[in-house]
Amino acid sequence: MAVFSYTALRHDGTKAAGELNASDRHDALRRLERNGLQPVAVKPKEEGAAADSKPPAKAGKETADKADKAGAKALPEKAGAKAKAKDPALLQPVKLKKNDVIMFTEELSDLLGAGLQLEPALRIMESRDELSGVKDVTAILRAKIRDGSSFSAALKSASPSFGELYCNLAAAGEVSGALPKILKRQSEYLVSVSNLQSKVTTAMIYPVCLLVAGIGVSLLFVSYLIPQLTQLLKSMGKELPGAAKFLMGVGDFLFGYWWAIALVIGLSVWLFQKALEIPKYRQLWDEKSVKMPFFGPLLSARFFVTFLETLSNLIGNGLPLLRALELTRDATVNRYLKGLLQKVIGMVGEGASLSRSLKKVGFFPELLTDMITVGEQTGDLEHALERSARRYDKELQKTIDRGMAAITPVIIFIMALLVGTMAYMMVSVILQSVTSIKR
Repeated sequence: MAVFSYTALRHDGTKAAGELNASDRHDALRRLERNGLQPVAVKPKEEGAAADSKPPAKAGKETADKADKAGAKALPEKAGAKAKAKDPALLQPVKLKKNDVIMFTEELSDLLGAGLQLEPALRIMESRDELSGVKDVTAILRAKIRDGSSFSAALKSASPSFGELYCNLAAAGEVSGALPKILKRQSEYLVSVSNLQSKVTTAMIYPVCLLVAGIGVSLLFVSYLIPQLTQLLKSMGKELPGAAKFLMGVGDFLFGYWWAIALVIGLSVWLFQKALEIPKYRQLWDEKSVKMPFFGPLLSARFFVTFLETLSNLIGNGLPLLRALELTRDATVNRYLKGLLQKVIGMVGEGASLSRSLKKVGFFPELLTDMITVGEQTGDLEHALERSARRYDKELQKTIDRGMAAITPVIIFIMALLVGTMAYMMVSVILQSVTSIKR
């Protein structure tokens, strides 16, 4: 048992200080919480100080014994064992669903926006009755923050579901003091991504049904109907039509080497993932992804919104432009775009203006740089960035809506072309077979 000195808050807001004996720091925190005390600081007492002041230590021991008795009355033994089993220090990183990440972000941003500090806000979320991964993740976060870890570092170790962008934005919010705003906008972004995925899933239902029906009909013809016609023609001494030979060859290859096809596809996906772990190929892929048709403009527009919002929040909270750009660069996941921001940082560090640096890079649109130029000339760069972010956010929503309106007919057209081609080939085989039989 070790001696810990503590400072805590009672329910009425008054401070309480003293010493207690506990096996470790987490045990000391649990004992204080069981007695209705909100820990503010819990530190192990030095051995020399403990030896020099035995009476207080004894008093602390008596206080701890009383606390244990009171806790035993308030908390059944089974519940205590259950709480010990759920020790946040012993919990492994928890994988969250997308909806859980959204719920966690929304609740935490609301609590922080209402004026609560981070640790009390996490305590409120941890005390929720719903048993889910959010409760466990919140417990891990709260334990690590009380141990001195930063919020962004705690996020990385609490759950792999918080991606690199999420953790980097949280780090920028901690430095700038704009964590509630950044979490609020991040929750809005996650909701918009979830809505987009739902729209895509809904739009794909009909085309997928067409595809499955087309594949089913094709398999029926290749595996049953065409072989029957083939046997009939061979029995009559007739040659098999060219289209029938082609379909039979495709069917024999698919049924005979399906395992090889699956192996090649799986190996290709694995090699692609391994290649992305190499920095050179990852940067090349990131560069190609922002230049792809349809998806490229979406990724670029989302980057512009994130870049402008993050930079506006950081500057608005008093950070110098160069430091704000560095944090914005760290919050960017795409390595190609991160390299562009590094070039901007270098030019700004040499004395160039932000708008001129963005123009020299060449990736940023002229409208964006012009709006930033106006902000620099008026001395109101923060609000210029904020207005630009709102503008590009609207443009992003329009691009998404246009893409969703166009993707459904395009997929239906492709599926209709595929199914129609297969149907034409199979009907041609049947007609040629019937003609051969008549002759």
